[in-house]
Amino acid sequence: MPIDAQVLFEPYKLGDIELKNRIVMAPLTRNRATPGTDAPSTLAIDYYRQRASAGLIVTEGSQISRQAQGYIWTPGIYTPQQIDGWRKVTDAVHKAGGKIVIQLWHVGRVSHTSLQSEGKAPVAPSAIRAEAKTFIEGGFAETSEPHALSLEEIGQILSDYRQATRNAREAGFDGIEIHGANGYLIDQFLKSGANKRDDSYGGSIEGRAHFALNVVDVIASEWEPGRVGIRLSPVTPSNGISEPDPQPLFNHLVSELDKRNLAFIHVVEGATGGARDVAPFDYAALRRRFKGTYIANNGYNRQTAINALKEKQADLIAFGRDFISNPDLVERLRRNSPLNELNRATLYGGGAKGYTDYPALAG
Repeated sequence: MPIDAQVLFEPYKLGDIELKNRIVMAPLTRNRATPGTDAPSTLAIDYYRQRASAGLIVTEGSQISRQAQGYIWTPGIYTPQQIDGWRKVTDAVHKAGGKIVIQLWHVGRVSHTSLQSEGKAPVAPSAIRAEAKTFIEGGFAETSEPHALSLEEIGQILSDYRQATRNAREAGFDGIEIHGANGYLIDQFLKSGANKRDDSYGGSIEGRAHFALNVVDVIASEWEPGRVGIRLSPVTPSNGISEPDPQPLFNHLVSELDKRNLAFIHVVEGATGGARDVAPFDYAALRRRFKGTYIANNGYNRQTAINALKEKQADLIAFGRDFISNPDLVERLRRNSPLNELNRATLYGGGAKGYTDYPALAG
C-alpha cells in the first residue's frame, strides 16, 4: 500500500468511541424493514455485519416515532420489536469488530397521510408542503400538506427524541447521529424557505437554530456528548428545502454545537448524492468553529479522501453508495481494487438481491 494511503487506515478516537480506521459508512435508506412492525429484518443483520470493517457504521435513518416516518418500510427505534431487531444488528457488528451508531430521524413534512397514525397530516415548522415525493405502498407519491407544529407538539417531539436515545442505548449502539440534514424536520426549522414562524423557533438565525439545539441538548442529557453527533447539509436542495444565505446560519449553529462538546459534525458537502459545487459555501469555516471531529461526505473517492485527510480538511471520510455495492469497501480501498457496480434498481425495497448479495474480493 502506498505510504500516502495509510492515513485512511489509521485508528482514530471519535469522541468516546475508538475507531480502527478513518472510513465511515454513511447512512443509507434501503426500505427493507419488516412490514407491519418496521423493525430491522433478519437480512439487516447480515447487511451491517458484512460492512463492519468500516471504522464506523452510521445506520440508515430510523424514525423516533410513528409520526416521524416519511417512507414505507424504514426502521424505527420506538417499539420493543424495533429495539430487539436493532440489538441483533449491533451484536453482529460488534462481534465482527465494528462500531455502529444509529441515525435518529424525524422527516417532518416529507411524509404522506398514509404513513401517519389515523391518516393525520404530517407536521412541519410551518404549513408549507414540501415540493418532493415520498415512497409509499404502491410507489412514489407527492408529499401531503403538513400542519404547523404547536409549542406543545414540539415538546412532545423532544420527548420522543429523549426516549429514542434511551432505546438506542438499550439496543446496544455505540452512539447517536442526529439527522439534521436533507430537508427533514431539523433542516426545515433551520432553513427560511420552510420556516415562517414568528415565535422563538423562527425568524432570526438564532430562532431557526433553536429546535436543532433543543434536540441536541435533550439527547446529550441522556447520553454523554462524546457519543453524539449531527449530520448537516448546508446547501443541499433535497426535498424542496431552500435557504438564500446558509453561511451565517451554519456558522452560528456549529459554533453553538461546539459549546456542547459533541463528538462530531457530519457534513454533506454540496448536493446530497449530487454535485459538490451546487452552491458556494465555505466548509472550512465550519471546521474552524468546531473542535470535535469533522466527517466529510459526498462524492469522495479513494484519492480525494486521502487528499482531504492529508490536508486536514476532514478527520474522517464517509462513503455512501460505494458501501452499498461493496461490503468490503475498506479492503478494496486498501488494495486500490476496482469497485462493484451499483444496481440502482434494487436500492429501495425488496429482499437480498442488491442488499446482501454483492460479492467481496477473493483471498
